[in-house]
Amino acid sequence: MVSTPPSSHGNRRLYGYIARRYLSSRRGRGFLSLITWIAIGGVAVGVMALIVVIAVMSGLQTDLREKILGANSHGMVLELGETVRMEAWQSVLDRLLEDEDVVAAAPFIYTEVGLNVPGGSYSEGAVLRGILDDSIALAVTEIDEHLVSGQMPFGETESGRPGILLGASLADRLGLFPGRQVTLVSFQGAELTPTGIQPQMRLYEVTGLFETGLYQYDTKFAYVDLGSAQSLLKMGTTVTGVEFNVRDPWNSGEVSDRIEADLGFPYRVDDWQKQNASLFSALKLEKFAMGVILLLIVLVASFNIVSTLIMVVTDKIREIGILRAMGLTAKDITRIFVLQGVVIGFIGTALGTSLGIILSLLLKRYKFITLPGDVYFVDKLPVDLNLPDVLTIVVASLVISFIATLYPARRAAEYTPVEAIRHE
Repeated sequence: MVSTPPSSHGNRRLYGYIARRYLSSRRGRGFLSLITWIAIGGVAVGVMALIVVIAVMSGLQTDLREKILGANSHGMVLELGETVRMEAWQSVLDRLLEDEDVVAAAPFIYTEVGLNVPGGSYSEGAVLRGILDDSIALAVTEIDEHLVSGQMPFGETESGRPGILLGASLADRLGLFPGRQVTLVSFQGAELTPTGIQPQMRLYEVTGLFETGLYQYDTKFAYVDLGSAQSLLKMGTTVTGVEFNVRDPWNSGEVSDRIEADLGFPYRVDDWQKQNASLFSALKLEKFAMGVILLLIVLVASFNIVSTLIMVVTDKIREIGILRAMGLTAKDITRIFVLQGVVIGFIGTALGTSLGIILSLLLKRYKFITLPGDVYFVDKLPVDLNLPDVLTIVVASLVISFIATLYPARRAAEYTPVEAIRHE
């Protein structure tokens, strides 16, 4: 009578039972052995660290992008020449507003000035921006959405002086607040007098403070009315350029190229991605480098799987011989030990993924880690947990864990029944 081979379902149950027994402690109480827990812990720590760091790097990219777009336009048109001034800005503005992808456009003035508190000895450099007082211009800059005190600088002030809007950190350095006055000093439009070069100076009243969350903007930027800036800088009716926003910020490069080709020389069109290309390229490279470095942690953790399985193989040689004598093939032995490694990798990956997601969500919600804003551009640790990144990490961890099982499993399968049973 010929015996029927066991079903594949029965084989799977047998492999699972033996693998579970080999992973358990010697006393067979159903608990995993210490070396198994160490292997699981190594994989879990590596996966958790990788998820948290990648989430932080993604958050830094997202946070910077949002803050840059919140304080800047999507693109700007400048006129090439000896002086950065645009006379025919109205025709450029009309051309921009005709474009179906442009949602708002407005002229602007951009220059560097010095700020000094009357009667004080401390001065601070700043970037002065002149913008129009209308809804379209504010739709481009969106600076009114970042006000933390006071109001926009375009209304009449109690002192009769023109108003100025300062970054909150810049105002703190100068000890200013709404209602105080500050002197603006500019060498653009300076006049030559018998006593030397006389810079342009004007007294302004602080009408409001803004805070974008981006350190470089909150410590350097100031806003005034376009006409006031033109008067201070002796620019007449000219402006620095025309800035615009588009429907899709990610499409700003294509729109900018089309507008530049249409306007022709001497106009140049820059978009926000081109202006900040070096910054985002550095962040992207840093994210990739950190991912590779931390993936090595998972790779190192996989050696724990290798050593664990080798120890199990060494400890169970005689039992392997008995299983071979009972009819299990070399492939069956290989499957048993591969299954052990996969279980270790799966539990470690699942545990590390859960801990990484929980820690990332806690960091995102409570923001209990602060950063020096002058170094990292942001003052809080940003977190952006992306599903594709998490899935990539999980798959990579499982693949590495599987590969780590192949050598010990092949070594276990190489023993013949007689060699394994005689092994001391």
